[in-house]
Amino acid sequence: MSALPDADRRLSPHTGYTRAHWEAVADRMLLAVRDHAAPGHSLIDLPGPASNSGRWSDGLEGFARTFLLAAMRVRGADGQDPHGLLDWYASGVAAGSDPRGRHRWPTLGERRQARVEAASLAIALHETRPWLWDRLGDDVKANVVDWFTPIVGTSDYDNNWIWFQNIVEAFLRSVDGPWSKEDLERNLATHESWYVGGGWYSDGGSGDDRRQNFDYYSGWAMHFYPLWFSRITGEEPSPQYRSRLSEFLADVQYLVSPDGRPLFQGRSLTYRFAMLAPFWMGALFDATPLEPGVTRGLASSVLQHFLEAGSVDADGLLPIGWHGPFPRIRQQYTGPGSPYWASKGFAGLLLPPDHPVWTAPEVETPVAAADKVFVIPQAGWVVSATAADGVVRVANHGSDHLADRRAALDDPFYLRHAYATHAAPDLSAEAIRGPLDSHVALLDDAGEPSHRGRIERIGQGDRWAASHSRAMWLDLSPAGGLAAGWHAVRTGPWLATASVLHGPTEVRLVRVGDGTVQLAAGGEDPEAYWPVDPGPWRLHLGGWALAGDSLEHRHDGGQATVTRPDGFVSEVRALHGFDEAGITCRHDANPFGPESAVPWLRTTIPAEPGALYAAAVILRGPGTTPALPTIVATPTTAVEVRWPDGSVDLVELT
Repeated sequence: MSALPDADRRLSPHTGYTRAHWEAVADRMLLAVRDHAAPGHSLIDLPGPASNSGRWSDGLEGFARTFLLAAMRVRGADGQDPHGLLDWYASGVAAGSDPRGRHRWPTLGERRQARVEAASLAIALHETRPWLWDRLGDDVKANVVDWFTPIVGTSDYDNNWIWFQNIVEAFLRSVDGPWSKEDLERNLATHESWYVGGGWYSDGGSGDDRRQNFDYYSGWAMHFYPLWFSRITGEEPSPQYRSRLSEFLADVQYLVSPDGRPLFQGRSLTYRFAMLAPFWMGALFDATPLEPGVTRGLASSVLQHFLEAGSVDADGLLPIGWHGPFPRIRQQYTGPGSPYWASKGFAGLLLPPDHPVWTAPEVETPVAAADKVFVIPQAGWVVSATAADGVVRVANHGSDHLADRRAALDDPFYLRHAYATHAAPDLSAEAIRGPLDSHVALLDDAGEPSHRGRIERIGQGDRWAASHSRAMWLDLSPAGGLAAGWHAVRTGPWLATASVLHGPTEVRLVRVGDGTVQLAAGGEDPEAYWPVDPGPWRLHLGGWALAGDSLEHRHDGGQATVTRPDGFVSEVRALHGFDEAGITCRHDANPFGPESAVPWLRTTIPAEPGALYAAAVILRGPGTTPALPTIVATPTTAVEVRWPDGSVDLVELT
């Protein structure tokens, strides 16, 4: 990456970043992709593995998502364009929309993914209207409208994709093209059905009306597009959407560490600093509880973190990965142009240079101020942030992203029991087949760990949450791969788990069902189409996967500890019922470092149905001291967790 402007420690005492730094990064990223463009610039074929939509679609994706960044850069500079960005992209619009052109874009009928990219194109064309759209020839404008038009009157995936249609039709309406009032009203009503309160949206639902799809799409899609829709239509932004965004930001401001590390959870993480989109939207639409200096401080810390971690490579490209390249982070729809949805994270450039977000003194992220434990009941999350080490931890008892019970089972981005800013799940094929980290499992007679089935919530308190899930195993082929499809599953008993957070410590509680079938409403077993594993089973509880260039680890009968040279520690300590400790090490499995290790606890004898098992699961850095509580089972199903400071958590664990 080329040199950035000099740091301004007066205006930005923590990062040194100013608006000029953001502009410089945007310019470097935009100029870097030009070497990978087709003649006419309509397709940008970046290095990296192709998505399941193929290279042609990926080329459109590279164009559309970088065009979005160029639009924000030029619109924010009131049309000043020293690098000729808009002339370059105008050429691409002409070549890509030409239905007879050699380097045309795939149509919306030829590639479903084109609907996604159409929304970025529509926003970019809207934002640059005076300098690009208004200067296009009538024939090119007609080609663009014709390319967009097939989206009108259609329906699509039951998730954030509804907004791609709304954004495109809003643009078509603004240029006197075809659009459908029925499409917009249907999609707005569907969007409303996914609102679960407190500023939170589920990204779609499931066939049985569950709404447990919580991740960054809540911010960079579900809050982003409704307000941009009003920006395109010229209508007053909905007070309802603005107030919801403000509520959302009140929570998610605590999911970023002081040094700019976002929570590592959910799919599409290769978009990286796209997670800043809702923070900038809050400032753009006066829909934020954050002071201007907090917004810029948080955003600049995130951008600085990713730059210093090598996310933008020496050529100025943004490869698939998290810090540096890490292809295992990708989903099937991820192509080499996908990371450039990070463009959404530059929406702050649309604020004028004299806006308070750019002129107010920078303030550190709220996590730096004091320790905080709180719940986000809509997502089923418990959050603990510690100021001394900057670590944010989330215990997950409500987000599984499973549409139905027949969905593919283990998804390390959703089904782990905990996520953090300083740790990530192991993502190797071995780790996905046999999940260990931040996990609770039963071990079958071959020692294979069960997967966490669909999360069913039990309850939530001030700093705890509980849920239960069916233990399930995926049968493996002789070569060690997964057998095909959901029909290769064996089921076990239900596992009830709870997480109680106190500083760097999570107390994880477990009860095992008796192995009998639990009937759903109506008397039918919801997993009756799968065979039952006969057991008996031992119990496994995994701690955080700590990753780095090198690690030290040790374990004894009741404790396992992994330590990194910088003082960060992942450890598990038996509190009740566990009598074996160990550590599993892996190489090149974790996006946070080449070496990773998972401390774990197990039982050496079969797990006893109804018995209580408890452990302290700790992720901490220098300056934090874990508290270890006493666990007391009550005569009912409740459990008392008594902390050394005198506080007590009463947890319902049925």
